[in-house]
Amino acid sequence: MSQNSEVFPNSPNIKVNDGEEKPANQPIKRETSHRVFVNRSLQMSKIKFFGFDMDYTLALYKSPQYEILAFNLVIEQLLKLGYPQEIKNFVYDPTFPVRGLWYDKLYGNLLKVDAYGNILVCVHGFKFLHGSDLLKYYPNKYLNFDESRIYSLNTLFNLPEIYLIACMINFFTTSPLYQHQPTGVSCGSVFVSFKAIFQDIRSAVDYIHSHGDLKQRTIENLEEYVVKDHKRLATLFNRMHENKTKVFLLTNSGFEYTNKIMSFLLDDTGRDWKSYFDYIVVDAMKPLFFAEGTTLKEVDINTGIKQFGSHAGPLKSHQVYSGGNSDVFSKLVGSRGKDVLYVGDHIFGDIIKSKKERAWRTFLVVPELEQELVTWHDKRNIFTEIEKLDKTLAEKLIDFDSSSKTCPNISSIKHQIQRCIHEMDMSYGLLGSLFRSGSRQTHFASQVTRYADIYAASHLNLLHYPFFYLYKAPPMLMPHESTVNPYEPLGEVLFRKVGRGLSFAGNDANDSNVSALVQMSNKIDSENRKQTQSISSEKSEEAFRPSTPSELTHHEDFDDDDEESDESKNSPSPPDTVIVSRP
Repeated sequence: MSQNSEVFPNSPNIKVNDGEEKPANQPIKRETSHRVFVNRSLQMSKIKFFGFDMDYTLALYKSPQYEILAFNLVIEQLLKLGYPQEIKNFVYDPTFPVRGLWYDKLYGNLLKVDAYGNILVCVHGFKFLHGSDLLKYYPNKYLNFDESRIYSLNTLFNLPEIYLIACMINFFTTSPLYQHQPTGVSCGSVFVSFKAIFQDIRSAVDYIHSHGDLKQRTIENLEEYVVKDHKRLATLFNRMHENKTKVFLLTNSGFEYTNKIMSFLLDDTGRDWKSYFDYIVVDAMKPLFFAEGTTLKEVDINTGIKQFGSHAGPLKSHQVYSGGNSDVFSKLVGSRGKDVLYVGDHIFGDIIKSKKERAWRTFLVVPELEQELVTWHDKRNIFTEIEKLDKTLAEKLIDFDSSSKTCPNISSIKHQIQRCIHEMDMSYGLLGSLFRSGSRQTHFASQVTRYADIYAASHLNLLHYPFFYLYKAPPMLMPHESTVNPYEPLGEVLFRKVGRGLSFAGNDANDSNVSALVQMSNKIDSENRKQTQSISSEKSEEAFRPSTPSELTHHEDFDDDDEESDESKNSPSPPDTVIVSRP
């Protein structure tokens, strides 16, 4: 049963699990806040290992409290580097940043782009660039991703960094003490590039995470900064074990911090947190973990000291290990790619790399999704208005063809579309939605679609589905499929093809034409076979012409393994299915 569109068209009323009857034409779906959304079908009964990241996955940090803490700590670090004292006046604004942005180190711009690099939003400091201002930097309103120039701000840890970048660019470019240059600012003989400002901020962010006070301040006030739901979390792990699956923790955090966070999350259940995991790996250094990785070492859980040398295995249950790589880990636990469902929040380090390097099944946690759904629900009328305006625009142009010389005035419609998109974007925040700008999806959304098999606001949404569930992806339609109404006539048919390369052109192509073409095709084919047989009479007719398959040839998106696919070959055809043989 698919959670995306579970409709039973042949029954007037259907009883669902709670006994309630629903009309047949009403899709059966779970409560929105409980749902898991599907990009690629996933058969849960095939999963033998459930892996979890910790930060922003099992441990959700409270917003904006945690972001304010990080923001202020980075400013303290920048002051030590000699930045002006005025930056102490910066105050974090949670309505501004959204992850998934690109930072252009050359010009100091924050960019929201679509899947192809087309610029949707451009902001320089706090100034949103449009028209000639935007074209001055990007003549085609397009930018190709180049790691030497672009930094992708994809994680929730990047939110305070995004706002601090905007604050810093705004401060230097609006201060009368500094002169704004195309690639930086100057003061007398001193020049500071936008790239250097970013590198200082990036270094300060790395410092507070690895050597600074961020982790210590978090541990000292866990109730203030970390969301706790120990009962449901313990229930999820217990149900996974009841279904004979293994559970592992794979985090970049060190053992000391991991121990504090996981104890806070689970020790109130009456069990040591480590007992909920079959395998525990800290200091993973993802995404490096999915490449060459580091040396795998066993950790003394009493002292936190790592053992000398490399751990050769086997991995002990409930024991803690440090480092390693995905290849070694997979061999030691006995997993193959699709046996594993890995749950994480980092689109690159958790999802893209585990999918591309290990073929793990992936579950992206998107905490922002809860607010995204609320806004999408409350402001859906604006998107509906955009769709209506698109239709009006199409109607304005429907009667014109290549002979037309005069273009109708459509500026008013275009202006209304822009106004609606702006209103909808501002409903999400100053930089708009994580997933779209109007009807165009963001680069982040395209990555989610491509690499995350399933996604949800929380990993705890798995509690609302059985462990034999088939997460069925909705059909993906191309424009020629989604925009053409199958219940309307196609109109003028210019040609129809029969066989390969044989076509008939004309305005009155009908069934008799097609029938004649079929006969012509058979005649030509028969003559070709006679010529071929005269050259090699020993070969049978079947050697020169494939027969129509009488069994299934396609691979349905049911996440079946090879054995089940073999079984399906021998299954009878479904009712009312017609297999057409070639004449």
